[in-house]
Amino acid sequence: MDSIRSRLGSALIAAVFVTLPTQTALAQQVPAATIVRIVLGVTSLPSVVDAPLFFKLSKVDLAAGQTTKYSGPVGFLYVLSGSLAVQTGAGQRSLQQDDALLVTAGETHSLRVSGSEPALFLHFVLARSTEFDRAAEQPPAVVTELYRTARPIPDLKPGRYEFTLTRVSYPRMPPNVPHYRSGAALYYVRSGSGLFIADGKTETKEMGAPHFEPHGWLHQWANSGDTPLVLLQANISEEGVPAVIMTQPLPSGPGR
Repeated sequence: MDSIRSRLGSALIAAVFVTLPTQTALAQQVPAATIVRIVLGVTSLPSVVDAPLFFKLSKVDLAAGQTTKYSGPVGFLYVLSGSLAVQTGAGQRSLQQDDALLVTAGETHSLRVSGSEPALFLHFVLARSTEFDRAAEQPPAVVTELYRTARPIPDLKPGRYEFTLTRVSYPRMPPNVPHYRSGAALYYVRSGSGLFIADGKTETKEMGAPHFEPHGWLHQWANSGDTPLVLLQANISEEGVPAVIMTQPLPSGPGR
């Protein structure tokens, strides 16, 4: 489940910049180049139907000079503040603020605060419900669970899937093109705030909020503020299938 297809390199981040179109309710187009997507990590999952799968997101606090260990299901770490030295069988890697790391399933990861300040990081986990008890860092780390899916991730199919962590930055912009997930994704609002539009309702998503999008949920995002809206997305989707399916623009619109 944890075979790695990653181009993280020594910096642990392989950046891919993608431009997507946006539109207002009147289908007014804004410059596409303003949206930036950065792929922070990716791995291949041979099967996602052997048992029901769930997402979980935790925030982990680790004081200066402390070390914790983790060995559990596959996931991603993302450093919110501070710095970490991560030791595995493959060697040691250093993570600074806004760096990410793929956590391979079943491998022991030793996480040590490498600076003089505490470290605060996120841990996205994809696991069976029976694995959640061990899907957390050991003391002295302080682990706060932010979200877990109440039911198994729906509509998963036989075959290989990709599990990715992506950072998306939206500038001030009107609602983008209605779209939906081909698989599913668990979000975290890294900074800023934005509007989530779905089912005829508009909801404000503030910094620090988790957010889950199952397969097929048609929605839009918008940013009415001057501060960029930055989202972290842990996503699963079938290999060879786009993670996001864009619908056709409104008939009066200028096109995608």
